[in-house]
Amino acid sequence: MTGSRPVLTMTGISKSFPGVRALHDVDFRLFPGEVHALMGENGAGKSTLIKVLTGVHGTDEGVITLGDEPVSFTGPMRATAAGVSTVYQEVNLCPNLSVAENVFIGREPRRLGAVRWGEVRRRARTLLARLDLDLDVSAPLGTYSLAIQQMVAIARAIDIRARVLILDEPTSSLDAGEVARLFRIMRQLRDQGIAILFVTHFLDQVYGIADRVTVLRNGGLVGEYPIAELPQLTLVEKMIGKELDVLDGIEEQSRRDGTAPGQGAPLLAVSNLGRSGAVEPFSLTIHAGEVVGLAGLLGSGRTEVARLLFGADRADGGQVSVDGVATGLRNPAQAVGHGIGFCSENRRAEGIVADLSVRENMILAMQAARGWLRPVPRRRQDELVERYIRALSIRPSDPDVPVRNLSGGNQQKVLLARWLITEPRLLILDEPTRGIDIGAKTEIQKLVTRLSDGGTAVLFISAELEEVLRLSHRVVVMRDRQLVAQLANDDSLDADRVMRTIASGSHREEAAR
Repeated sequence: MTGSRPVLTMTGISKSFPGVRALHDVDFRLFPGEVHALMGENGAGKSTLIKVLTGVHGTDEGVITLGDEPVSFTGPMRATAAGVSTVYQEVNLCPNLSVAENVFIGREPRRLGAVRWGEVRRRARTLLARLDLDLDVSAPLGTYSLAIQQMVAIARAIDIRARVLILDEPTSSLDAGEVARLFRIMRQLRDQGIAILFVTHFLDQVYGIADRVTVLRNGGLVGEYPIAELPQLTLVEKMIGKELDVLDGIEEQSRRDGTAPGQGAPLLAVSNLGRSGAVEPFSLTIHAGEVVGLAGLLGSGRTEVARLLFGADRADGGQVSVDGVATGLRNPAQAVGHGIGFCSENRRAEGIVADLSVRENMILAMQAARGWLRPVPRRRQDELVERYIRALSIRPSDPDVPVRNLSGGNQQKVLLARWLITEPRLLILDEPTRGIDIGAKTEIQKLVTRLSDGGTAVLFISAELEEVLRLSHRVVVMRDRQLVAQLANDDSLDADRVMRTIASGSHREEAAR
């Protein structure tokens, strides 16, 4: 740390929402020239603390001091003007505008009142180059993946001369290479004296970049610690409020036992399925009870494959069969009718309905499958919702709370419950553990295994290669929007071999043996 006085102090912060006490008497300090991690399970209060700081929410109690001055921002723009810049876990940019417009929106260079668009594009390219991103800055932001959008949001934030930079789960959609690039930028900014508040669920990242850590649990402060003096096991214990003998089942969960299902006709078979500009034609089979992992770098086409299989995007050509019978899967309704569920990585835009309750969000897919003229009986709703709130440890447990009041991780659990209620035959999970705390992440991984053991097929997509290897019977490798390999997840398959396959780009398939 470059200074002995904190640049930011939050004292006695409390905040409640209807039915939810999000923060209670929380203290927080941030010093110039440090990376300070904020840790806690989903619902611990991390995002609420950030939103209170930046003026998204007002405080019920407490004082915020920036430098030597008490502050109370009326919104994020006021916070940004004061030198507090934030990149949220859910990207808050305008997908209909170009990349360059998003980077400089509200700060466009002008001459005689007219925007100097050439300079906007030039400066955007220069800024993105600092993050090793070579993009068409004139293209609409919405044409790029969620991970790319997140990197653009980070680029916008670092261009604003901030005293405090808040990164709320910035690595949740990034692959290892993008994380390394981001950490390089974070170290540069730290060395320039900027205070960085870093929110993440990845323990290895905390120990790889952070100087200190503050731990929250159930809306309260557990403590503030130098990261060098806090073993990982102790950090986990403080987060979940339990003593653990080992980390087994959290970050060290062993790979699944058993051989891949593959006997008989596949549940789903696609041949030469593709979409121009999204993913090259590919062929794939998935059997009942099989977990197929989808691996690849940022922009490799993983999400595009998932959307084609669910009918969210229309394929240009190819054939699809379910149980050996040809079908179109031209839209999600047809996919749901065949017992296929899809949990999108973009839960805000393609998942939750923010103004509905937890109950209503959970029942949504089941009700859609039945048709709106056949409402799910309230008693049946209560049984299902109570079961999955308990099974997935959704907090708060009140099913009538608006889902917008839940943390991002708990919203993700609500989406998982929505599809589990439909008892799908094939469940497509696109980054299901993104932004999920350590304990919940383990439960979701165990859930995938239980579903597989019960005969449900799972297509599992994750930027964490070790997670893909831990859960999958077979790993499908994507590169440059092409399916380049299918690898049996046997004793010879490890992360290095998958990465070599990605790097080589050789178009080959190895039968699952």
